[in-house]
Amino acid sequence: MASRHDIAAPPVKEGGAAPGRPPANADTERAMKKRARLSRRWQRDMRWSPYAFVSPFFLLFLAFGLFPLLYTGWASLHQVELTAPTDMSWVGLRNYTRIFDDDFFWNAAKNTLTIGIISTVPQLLMAMGIAHILNYKLRGSTFYRVVMLAPYATSIAAASLVFVLLFGRDYGMINWALNAVGIDPVDWQNDKWPSQIAVSSIIIWRWTGYNALIYLAAMQAIPQDLYESAALDGASRWRQFLHVTLPSLRPTILFTVVVSTIGASQVFGEPLLFDANKGASGGSQHQFQTLGLYLYEQGWINQHLGRASAIAWTMFLILIVIGVVNYVISRRLRASS
Repeated sequence: MASRHDIAAPPVKEGGAAPGRPPANADTERAMKKRARLSRRWQRDMRWSPYAFVSPFFLLFLAFGLFPLLYTGWASLHQVELTAPTDMSWVGLRNYTRIFDDDFFWNAAKNTLTIGIISTVPQLLMAMGIAHILNYKLRGSTFYRVVMLAPYATSIAAASLVFVLLFGRDYGMINWALNAVGIDPVDWQNDKWPSQIAVSSIIIWRWTGYNALIYLAAMQAIPQDLYESAALDGASRWRQFLHVTLPSLRPTILFTVVVSTIGASQVFGEPLLFDANKGASGGSQHQFQTLGLYLYEQGWINQHLGRASAIAWTMFLILIVIGVVNYVISRRLRASS
């Protein structure tokens, strides 16, 4: 019988591999290179992806935050009108010196201070009381919390228009109630102190619930063991509030005071819409014109862009001072605790 040596496979050399098949070490080397590439890509992704996620904020801040800040700082050193913002003439610090010699600026600063005090102090006291009540177990507590936040979500324009109707001289509900108890009607829009009280009431109505929820969140973070220990010692709820709640809320109270102060220094919408003349003068005698209204009047009505920029930077420096004071006080509170 004939042998089939003609179709037999050729002998494999000792230590060699089959033809057409890459060596095993080549596959391992290729896998290691691929793994190294993936590792480097993963490292780059872990390093740079957080910056990519936060980059939209920084781009928007550069476009709408930093650039306007630097531009107003440059414009405050020039005489420039809103009708021709590119025509600038260097005046140095003259816009700032004119501001400090301007009686209307100091009137607006005083009004801002008084409105801030009238609105901030009652607002925070009422917020603390409301938060203390909501901190107890009540039926429908979620409903009350939503109600507290509703004024904050309401439009400034809608709230101001409602309060204009309430404080109307001849038709307002406030004067109707005062007349019912034998008090003469009050001209809430033309008298100085009544107008500032009316504007402050709008701010109080809008922000009391917001601050109450902040206080409520801080109260719920206080350990219940402190209240139980105080109750075992015979402390009433009022003494528990004075000796347990208030000391635990010192950082939160400081935060709300600073935020409310900053907000009071930037009050704009409420006095603008409360004015019967619908202007930025803050009443016929500038009796409730704030710094925000004064800035708007100089920049967009009188069209003095350089002077308005100087006012904006002055307000910015005031906010920096408030922030420094907040830092010093909070640091001392942390050191004392």
